[in-house]
Amino acid sequence: MELVMDMSLEIEGYDELVKEDEIRDYVKKALESEFESDRPVYLSLLFTGNDEIQVINRDYRGKDQPTDVISFAYHETEDFDIGPYDTLGDIVISMERVEEQAAEYNHSVKRELYYVLTHGLLHLLGYDHIEEEDRKEMRIREEEILGQFGYTREM
Repeated sequence: MELVMDMSLEIEGYDELVKEDEIRDYVKKALESEFESDRPVYLSLLFTGNDEIQVINRDYRGKDQPTDVISFAYHETEDFDIGPYDTLGDIVISMERVEEQAAEYNHSVKRELYYVLTHGLLHLLGYDHIEEEDRKEMRIREEEILGQFGYTREM
C-alpha cells in the first residue's frame, strides 16, 4: 500500500542547499520502507541555523548549545491519534551544523543532510541510541536507508 503523506516544510535561508521536491520524495520513500499506516501521515520539517536550533535545544532539552537535529516524536504522546492524520512529529535541522559536520567527517553536504534527516526520521519512528545495542541498530538502519538512495559514506 502506497503511503499517503502530507508535510509542512520550512526552509529558512537554505534554499540553495535544501531542494524541497528532493526532500519530500526522500522522506516519503524512506517512510514507506519503515512505516505503515492506514491513514495519511503528517510530519513537519524545519531547516534553520545554529542560533534557532540552540533556542529549541535549550528550551525543550535543557542543553544550551546548537545541535544538528532535534526530533519531537508524537507517537510518544497521546496527541498523535487525533484527526485524519497519523501525525509522526517534527524534525528541526541546523544547516550550519550539517555543513560543519560534512567538513568534519569528509562527507558532501548533501550526504550529511540526508544522514541527519534519516536520523531524525528514525527517532520519529521510535529508534533511539541511548543504549549501545540500540545505537548499533539505529546506525545500521540509517546506513541501509541512505544506501538505498546512493548516499553512501564516501559521498
